[in-house]
Amino acid sequence: MKIQSWVCTAALVAVSCAAGAQAVRAAPSDAAAKAQAELVQRAEALTEGQIMQSHDIAALSRLGQLYAARNDMQRFIWVLKRAGELSPNSGDLKLQLALAYAKIDDKPHAYDTLIRMQTQGFGYDVSKDSRFDPIRGTKVWDYLVANLNVNAKPFGEGKTAFTLPKGDYLYDALAWDAKRGDLLVGSARDGAIRRVDAQGKVSDFIKPDASNGLWGVDSLAVDAARGRLYAGSSSTAIFQGFSADTAGKAGIFEFDLATGKFLHKYVFAAGDGAHRLTALVLAADGKLYAADARRRQIFKLEDGGLRDILNNPKLTSFSALAISGDGRTLYLADYALGIFGYDLATGKAFEVAYDPSRLVVGGIVSMDWYDGTLAVVQDGMVPKRIMRLQLDKDGRKIASAMPLDVASPEFTALDASTIAGDRLYTIVNRQDSLYDDHGVLTEADKLVPTTIFRSNLRFAWGQSGVSGGGASEIAPDKVGKPRKADVKPGVPAPAKAAPSAAEKH
Repeated sequence: MKIQSWVCTAALVAVSCAAGAQAVRAAPSDAAAKAQAELVQRAEALTEGQIMQSHDIAALSRLGQLYAARNDMQRFIWVLKRAGELSPNSGDLKLQLALAYAKIDDKPHAYDTLIRMQTQGFGYDVSKDSRFDPIRGTKVWDYLVANLNVNAKPFGEGKTAFTLPKGDYLYDALAWDAKRGDLLVGSARDGAIRRVDAQGKVSDFIKPDASNGLWGVDSLAVDAARGRLYAGSSSTAIFQGFSADTAGKAGIFEFDLATGKFLHKYVFAAGDGAHRLTALVLAADGKLYAADARRRQIFKLEDGGLRDILNNPKLTSFSALAISGDGRTLYLADYALGIFGYDLATGKAFEVAYDPSRLVVGGIVSMDWYDGTLAVVQDGMVPKRIMRLQLDKDGRKIASAMPLDVASPEFTALDASTIAGDRLYTIVNRQDSLYDDHGVLTEADKLVPTTIFRSNLRFAWGQSGVSGGGASEIAPDKVGKPRKADVKPGVPAPAKAAPSAAEKH
C-alpha cells in the first residue's frame, strides 16, 4: 500500500470532528495530572504570533486537539491557519478552518476561506452539512455552494480502457511495452507481472520463483531501447509470500522485456532497514531512478548497486517520479507538499514554482513526463483528478494547468499510471482498503475488477494560463514549501457571478 495520508495533518483534521470528546479517560497519576495542567497552562498562554511561527505539524496537531477539547475556538483557528500554511495542498484543513469560523458565526472569514477553496479547484459538497448552519441563508452562501459543486462535476473525455478480472491481485504498478502494444501490470499481492493486450486480455508473464526471488511489485519501468523491464519489489505484509525472514527487504529486479527471462536483481543489503520502491523512472540514456517512499530517499541504479542521491526527512514522502525529456531534471512529488525538481548535473534541488492560491499540486500518486508537461494523478485532491501541468522553458515553473479528467464516476481510488503515445493509462480503483494492516483480505466480497482508465494527453492542447513567478536553487536538505507563481488552473467557469463584498457581510 502506497503512502496516501496527510500524515500529521490528518490528526489535526480529525480532532475538530470529535471536538475533544475522546480526551484521556483513564484517571491520571498525580504527576501526570500536574504535567498535563502545566501543558494546558502554557498552551492557553500562547499568542497568535507564537502559534503562527511554528513549523512543527505534529506539535500543531497536539495543540489542535487540546484547543478543540477545551472549546478554545480562537486558538484552534490559529492552529488551523498555521497548519494550512505549512500544508497548502490540504483541502481538509481548509474545510475545517471554514467550519471553525462557521461555529463562531464569523461569516466573512468562513466565506473567504470557502471562496479561496473554490478558486483552487476544490469541489466539496457543503450544501447539506449542518455544521455550516450558522452561515447559510445568504447570497454568498448560495454562490459558494453552486461553485464548489461546479468544481465537483465530472469533466473530460477520458473513459475506461480495460477492466481486469476480479481477484486477489492488488495491481499497483503499470508500464507500457510499445513494441508489443501491451500494458504490463504488477501485483503487490502475488508478485506477478502480467500482460494486457489491445483487447484487454490478460496473460501471465513473470511470476515469483526461486530463481528471481521476486516479492510484491510496487513499480515498473520499461527500457524499450535496450529491451529491459525493471520492477521495484518489496516484501511487505500485503505480499502473499511475506515472512519474518524477508520483512522489509526490497530492490530492483531486471527482466528481458520480450521473454520475461530473469537477468539481475539489485537488493538492499541486509541490516539496512526496511525499504519500499514505489516509483521508478528511466531516462533516455538508460539510467534508472527509484523513489523510496518509506525512507524518503531517491536512489540511482549505478555500477550494479543502488546509490542514494537525494534524501530529505523533512518531506512527508516521495509518491511519484518523472524525468524531463532532455534527461537533465528529475521531478519528484511529495504527497502533501507538491512537486520538486532535482538537477541531475549539479545535484541541486529546487522548488517548482506555482501559485497555491489558484492551484493544488498535492495528493499526487503518479506522475509522467509528456512533451514538456507533467501528467499528474491526484488521488488526494477533492475531487480526484488527472491534470496536465505545462512547465516553462526552464522546467522550473508551472506556466499553466489543464484538467484532463475530473471526478469521473470510475475514480474511486487513483493509483499508478503510464504513457502510451498520446494516451495516459491509470488504475482508478485501487483496492488496498480491503486489506488490514497484517495483509489479510478482510472484505473479499467487495473485490471488483480493476479498472484501467484512458485519458487523452493532448486534450485542449495549447490552452494557456497566466505565467509568472520563479524558482531558486536550494540544497537537497532544504526543500520546502513551494514559492508562488501565477498559474491558471483550467477549471470550469463559475456557475454564478461572484457576490459583491457587501453581500459577504
